[in-house]
Amino acid sequence: MSEKKRKNFSGEFKAKVALEAIRGVKTVNEIAREFGVHPTQVGLWKKELQGQASGIFDIRRGPKPVDPSASPERLYSEIGRLKMELDWLKKSPGSVYRRAQALDQSQ
Repeated sequence: MSEKKRKNFSGEFKAKVALEAIRGVKTVNEIAREFGVHPTQVGLWKKELQGQASGIFDIRRGPKPVDPSASPERLYSEIGRLKMELDWLKKSPGSVYRRAQALDQSQ
């Protein structure tokens, strides 16, 4: 007895066949002959595509998930650290910041 191996079709191929069937330009038999599949299979793929088509538009496109590295606590701590560094630079005797202030005041 000869065993026939089942054909496995990619999702892209199935979608192509189903879209062709939905267009309605050709008959199911013509599409099946063109793509080398059984007409019943064309009809099943067409029904499956039509059934799942509404799910494509149900996906929410709202705000993206919040990045945990941008949490308010982390940002406030970063602001505090930078403020402390700035205050230290303002008080440091040889800092570039103090020299720039001195230049601005002399002009």
